[in-house]
Amino acid sequence: MSVHLDREIGRLKKTILSLCALVEEQAQIAVQALLERDEEAAREVESRDTEIDHREVEIEEDCLKILALYQPVAADLRFIVSALKINNDLERIGDLAVNIARKAITFASQPPMEIPFDLGRMWQKVQGMLRDSLDAMVNLDARLANEVCGRDDEVDEIKHEIRQRAEDMIRIEPEKTAALLTLVAVSRNLERIADHATNIAEDVIYMVEGHIVRHAPLDNGSAGRARPR
Repeated sequence: MSVHLDREIGRLKKTILSLCALVEEQAQIAVQALLERDEEAAREVESRDTEIDHREVEIEEDCLKILALYQPVAADLRFIVSALKINNDLERIGDLAVNIARKAITFASQPPMEIPFDLGRMWQKVQGMLRDSLDAMVNLDARLANEVCGRDDEVDEIKHEIRQRAEDMIRIEPEKTAALLTLVAVSRNLERIADHATNIAEDVIYMVEGHIVRHAPLDNGSAGRARPR
């Protein structure tokens, strides 16, 4: 039975990685659509969201089937439990990509303006977190997962800087308020994608080491932050 279980887990890993690739592509297209004011590309992101929803349901059904048929224990059980959570995080990232695409459509309809924030750089950091969290899952690499968790604060800081600069610009150029608020909303969605990447990394740590770090105290003694699921 263990041979069959190993085969099913290997197939499940490939399916999750396939979903991650699709989700990452959706976010990439959405951000690019915003930067290039490409309404057509943004609408493509919206239209592909149902594919992500269908894949999420399929992965959940696969996890439940493995639990029912093989009754895994120890590390295998932790993997299936983590896979269910990671699957949910990936679907939520897909929803956030759609949110960004909709903001891209809104931004394209507003008077042209140069984007005063480096949202492309912010996305690159978020994308790196997402890729590394999945690499950590595939390779059972708790060290890399911990590193991903540590990078979340960098993205939070960029979001804070963007909001602060937008507030300053609105005071000087109030006619740009609508466009600036749209861009701030995009930065908030990117920050939430980073939160979900962090969730995935924390689930990898649980998968490998068997303990939950989501609400563990931080170095300063305060409780860890709860993130959206």
